[in-house]
Amino acid sequence: MSGVGRMPGGTRVAPQVTTAAQARAYTRSVVREQWDSGARTAREEDVIDLLLVVSELVTNAIRHGGGLGAFEVALAPDGVRVAVRDSSDAVPDVARRAAALPVGHHAHGYGWPLVVRLTREIVIDRHREGGKTIRVLVPLHASG
Repeated sequence: MSGVGRMPGGTRVAPQVTTAAQARAYTRSVVREQWDSGARTAREEDVIDLLLVVSELVTNAIRHGGGLGAFEVALAPDGVRVAVRDSSDAVPDVARRAAALPVGHHAHGYGWPLVVRLTREIVIDRHREGGKTIRVLVPLHASG
């Protein structure tokens, strides 16, 4: 993918990503090009979980966070780290506790509870100049 920068630790920054669909496509390409190898291939169900998390985080940044400020993907030995930056200082209400899926739709959806369930780590960094970055680790396992 042209225009892709590399950060320390193998993080790839996708500056052209402005939509959830672009973020999903980019993330899938990183998994296929860098995580998959002759010795392993990521389980499709794990990739689907990863793409769901990416979609939810990017959509939340666009809808509730004042826009997508940055989107990064980094491989980890046990999965993929995703970072999404937006310009809002607001942290999801359930960021620090287990998130149950809502019984009914009462202004909050299923997105954040799904992110909590499908990730192993969630770190939220607030920035002095405003905004925040949400970093997550989504586990991947080799198929077969």
